[in-house]
Amino acid sequence: MNLSPLQKARYQYQPKLPGMLRNGIADICVKEGEATQSVADQDKIAALFPNTYGKKEITFVKGTNTSVAKKQVVGVILSGGQAPGGHNVVCGLYDALKATDKNNVLLGFKGGPSGLIQDSYIEFTDEFIDQYRNTGGFDIIGSGRTKLETVAQFMEVEKVAQKHGLTAIVIIGGDDSNTNAAVLAEYMAAKKTGVQVIGCPKTIDGDLKNEDIEASFGFDTATKTYSELIGNIERDANSAKKYWHFIKVMGRSASHVALECALETQPNICLIGEEVAAKKMSIAQITNYIADAVETRGNNGENFGVAIIPEGIVEFVPEFSALIKEINELLAGSKTEEFNALPSWDAKYDFIKKGLSAESFAVFEILPTGIQQQLFLERDPHGNVQVSLIESEKLFSELVKNELKKRAQAGTYKGKFGQQHHFFGYEGRCAFPSNFDADYCYSLGYNAFMLIQYGYTGYLSKVSNLSKPAEEWNAGGMPITKMMNIERRNGEDKPVIRKALVELDGKPFKYFEAHRDEWAVKTSFTYPGAIQYYGPSEVCDLTTRTLWLEKG
Repeated sequence: MNLSPLQKARYQYQPKLPGMLRNGIADICVKEGEATQSVADQDKIAALFPNTYGKKEITFVKGTNTSVAKKQVVGVILSGGQAPGGHNVVCGLYDALKATDKNNVLLGFKGGPSGLIQDSYIEFTDEFIDQYRNTGGFDIIGSGRTKLETVAQFMEVEKVAQKHGLTAIVIIGGDDSNTNAAVLAEYMAAKKTGVQVIGCPKTIDGDLKNEDIEASFGFDTATKTYSELIGNIERDANSAKKYWHFIKVMGRSASHVALECALETQPNICLIGEEVAAKKMSIAQITNYIADAVETRGNNGENFGVAIIPEGIVEFVPEFSALIKEINELLAGSKTEEFNALPSWDAKYDFIKKGLSAESFAVFEILPTGIQQQLFLERDPHGNVQVSLIESEKLFSELVKNELKKRAQAGTYKGKFGQQHHFFGYEGRCAFPSNFDADYCYSLGYNAFMLIQYGYTGYLSKVSNLSKPAEEWNAGGMPITKMMNIERRNGEDKPVIRKALVELDGKPFKYFEAHRDEWAVKTSFTYPGAIQYYGPSEVCDLTTRTLWLEKG
């Protein structure tokens, strides 16, 4: 196999563990905290999880290991979209398992949850695992988006677990995947199978966080990767001085990625979806907000700039959200086939006009034709608009362009407006993990095995105090049910992990808010550069600006 010099070097990197986990497994014991309850809907969640609800948070501390020695056969899956560091979670889990007893076994089930159902697996060995240390991607066993949520699926998993003598299953995933981990843990406990289930928090979107989970893995590397690219574009814009770059970044349900990239690069504009929703900003208000910055800079002879747009911004705009809901109703059931059978866009346009309310059609009418058509592309599995297919960066640049034409005709805008568009998504999902993510992920995996060894189930592997050096990190676990509430999904009440949105009274947003007016009109760009793996700790082991501002 041909390897780049960086690949070879990264294989040799030894991830840093929290101080407590460095003591040696024989010298790690458990300190139990208070009993927990869910963030909301306590009675309903408790009723759904009678065997795993209300458990205590735990922390690992120095002391004699009191766990019961037994052979462990552990299964692991990667679930959902890729995030840098996933391989190191598996490597940390493997190393802890083998350090405890060389006869312990780790099975990797291929292709995500479906591999667990279909019994498609590989048994990890030293030789195999060493090929993936400190590398990006999920190619070690692949991933998938099959949901583990039905009794029939759980019965299949139970059969596979019995076949292999599994003592535990580790699910590495985001909020939906760890919700499924909690439900599977409850099933296994209710059936008294003896199979434990442990989750690990993953998502580059950054929305799997709370008072216990300070960061989801992959967020650090992904935002550093996007910020490098944005910084490069800023430098180009400042050199060529002739384009406004509209850059869409990942983050459908929350704007953490956009905010972190703005803190790293200080662009002229960054939209925060949570603020748009809180202020009930209209499309016209957002357009004017951007156009004001373009006009001020253009009239000062600076016909260039950078605007960061979160992927899911349109869902935060109340009038656009209402439009999407009406479109979902308009095309419900067989109406989709009827719509698709219409011979031309003009015919489809008439169909839309008749089916929408006057208020929603007024919103629809101001959209560029390309965006209008994107709203009627292939539906998601639930028959809804796929918001991720909407090119919101092009939407706002086109609306700004039209607004500037009006201002030029009125004599207020003297500049020139050229547009460039970018979408940064896949570029960051499988990057070489930063030192922070390599260390954090390895610690999450190592820690997950400690939870297994001590008999816990329905817990999330927890590593905290992340703004400090790894030596000062704390390791332990928290019941997944603590993070859950009831939400309406597809017409049913479902227990789900509550997504973390950008807190408008939080320190990261407040810092951004205090500086954005200056960044809007002045060229205040900063250039983060590429992720650094070797050199001074203050350069190579930096955490995100978000975490630094939150924790100090």
